[in-house]
Amino acid sequence: MVRVRSKRIYSSMVFALLILSVSSSDVPVNEEEEADRISALPGQPKVSFQQFSGYVTVNHAVGRALFYWLTEATHDPLSKPLVVWLNGGPGCSSVAYGASEEIGPFRVNKNATGLYLNRFSWNTAANLLFLETPAGVGFSYSNRSGDLFDTGDRRTSEDSLKFLIRWMDRFARYKNREVYLTGESYAGHYVPQLARQIMTYNAKSKHPINLKGIMVGNAVTDNYYDNLGTVTYWWSHAMISDKTFHELMHTCDFRRQKESNECESLYSYAMDQEFGNIDQYNIYAPPCNLNSDGTFSSATTRHSMRLPHRPQHPILGQLSGYDPCTEKYAEVYYNRPDVQRVLHANVTKIPYKWTACSEILNRNWNDTAVSVLPIYRDMIAAGLRIWVFSGDVDSVVPVTATRYSLAQLKLATKISWYPWYVKKQVGGWTEVYEGVTFATVRGAGHEVPLFKPRAALQLFKSFLKGEPLPKS
Repeated sequence: MVRVRSKRIYSSMVFALLILSVSSSDVPVNEEEEADRISALPGQPKVSFQQFSGYVTVNHAVGRALFYWLTEATHDPLSKPLVVWLNGGPGCSSVAYGASEEIGPFRVNKNATGLYLNRFSWNTAANLLFLETPAGVGFSYSNRSGDLFDTGDRRTSEDSLKFLIRWMDRFARYKNREVYLTGESYAGHYVPQLARQIMTYNAKSKHPINLKGIMVGNAVTDNYYDNLGTVTYWWSHAMISDKTFHELMHTCDFRRQKESNECESLYSYAMDQEFGNIDQYNIYAPPCNLNSDGTFSSATTRHSMRLPHRPQHPILGQLSGYDPCTEKYAEVYYNRPDVQRVLHANVTKIPYKWTACSEILNRNWNDTAVSVLPIYRDMIAAGLRIWVFSGDVDSVVPVTATRYSLAQLKLATKISWYPWYVKKQVGGWTEVYEGVTFATVRGAGHEVPLFKPRAALQLFKSFLKGEPLPKS
């Protein structure tokens, strides 16, 4: 069943008035766009930029539709590129993470009563398109319930391409715009795989998508090197004992999709007995102990997802400027009926609550590439701009994993390793290769823009310009 949109009939005079009354950016819109316009979200501060959200059906036969949220650039959006952001998991929402606690213009307040501005939002430099993919993530849905138990990399990339083509039919003013694909974590698969789909599509299409580049952070890249780099990071950061490290190295076959029971037992022992009550996504930050009902839990619980987004542990205190419970606020806010109404979301009345991550999808992910490094070689050959960055205090997809993986590309060095700066402080370190720029972000966890928003914005601006990160 195809999504039902409420019928909106505009006389030519009324529609002309709507066009004249848009924000100061004076961007022309059509009737289909207008139906997706967000006037203002509940509790939202006033902004000058335009917002749109809604659904694009990617499979009419089964009624599979993906939800998006577009926040246009704060200044001169017609001259700015389109940046697509994807979150990973697999099964996690780009609305929950990318839009609401990382690169989007708004943050959800602690009571989930409203929003406040993120002064380091990436829409100061580009038009941001947050896509919840695949179906089953966030507000995206399928009327064939079996889709939630039978999905993976291939369908995600195919549906995401269909989304982008059909979305551009709706938003025709973006058809020739420069496009960049960005994301983090398991989007280390989504982003290159979507880039490959676009390159294949462009080779046959009379109306190619103007894909210019990709940027991924703390990205799942290659099974073997990711696993090797993760265990090495745990040991080098004193999270596990020498004994456990050596047992893991000798027992586990890091090339396997599913490890042996003996190896899994070692992983469990390391996490349960040696890690302690830490946030694995930033090993030096306080974890969150806030339950979905707003109460505090004294018991330690842990997501059993393949890449758990953020384990829940008893709180250890606060770091200045960082709130470890932001995703909980988002889950309250985006389940509010008035918020969903303004977002044009949940129009089919999905029989489950909106969640930041779908454990059903994660547990039933049945198609995952062993490595995306072959796609990197294709993207390099095609001349795409490729940046890879790592927050260096993430233990889930750590910097060591990324460095091991990228080393397999055996790229020549153009600009040797150097510290890069933001506000006269070292933001991280970087090296520029023939075809790929690699950068670390000092003191950032898995969600780099959450922990180091100023540095992340500098990284993003340098990426868009195609210029090396500043040396001072």
